[in-house]
Amino acid sequence: MDNRIYGYARVSTREQNEDRQIEALTKFGVPEQNIIIDKASGKDTEREGYQYLKRQILRKGDTLVIKELDRLSRNKADIKRELEQFKDMGIRVKILDIPTTLTDYPPEQAWVLEMINAILIEVLGAIAENERNKIRARQREGIEAAKKKNVRFGRPPKSLPDNWQQILADVRCGNKKPVEAVRELGISRSYFYKLYSQKQN
Repeated sequence: MDNRIYGYARVSTREQNEDRQIEALTKFGVPEQNIIIDKASGKDTEREGYQYLKRQILRKGDTLVIKELDRLSRNKADIKRELEQFKDMGIRVKILDIPTTLTDYPPEQAWVLEMINAILIEVLGAIAENERNKIRARQREGIEAAKKKNVRFGRPPKSLPDNWQQILADVRCGNKKPVEAVRELGISRSYFYKLYSQKQN
C-alpha cells in the first residue's frame, strides 16, 4: 500500500483561524481532506484530533506535515517525546518552518541532518515553551491588576427582586422556610445562605 501524507493544524481558541496553516499544508502537497485540525491549547498533547491522528490514522511509512513546531505542543519535553515516538513508529515528520526536515537525504548523510534537526528542535522547542510561560505570566499579571481595581471574575451576581430583604426577614422570623425563599428569589441555596449570613452580621 502506498505511503500516505497527512497534515496537522492547531489553533488555541475557536475564535482563531487555521486558514494560514491549511494553505501552507496544501501548498506543500497535503490533500485538504487529510488535514486534521484541533482548536485547543498547546499546553499538552491531549487533544482529540491529534490523538485520533496519532493512534488511529498514521501508520509506518506515512508522513506527517505541520506548519510550525509549536503546533505539536508548547512544552519542550512533549515535543521531544512526540517526535521520538513518531520516529519509533516509522513516521516521517516534516516541519515547514524547519527546512532541513523537508530534505530527502541519502543514507550516508542522514546523521548530519539528524544532528542539525535535533539542535533546531531543541532551540525552537525552548522558544515555544518560553512563549507559553510568558503568556501565562501576562495572564496572571492581568488578573492581579484587575483584582486591584476590584474587577470581579466569574458570573455577575443574579438580580434579586425588590422584596428580597423582606423575604430574608420572613425566614429569620420563622414565617417562611428557606426552601420557599430560594424558590421565590430564584437563586441557589448556597447563594441564599451567603446572603442570609451577610445580612445577619
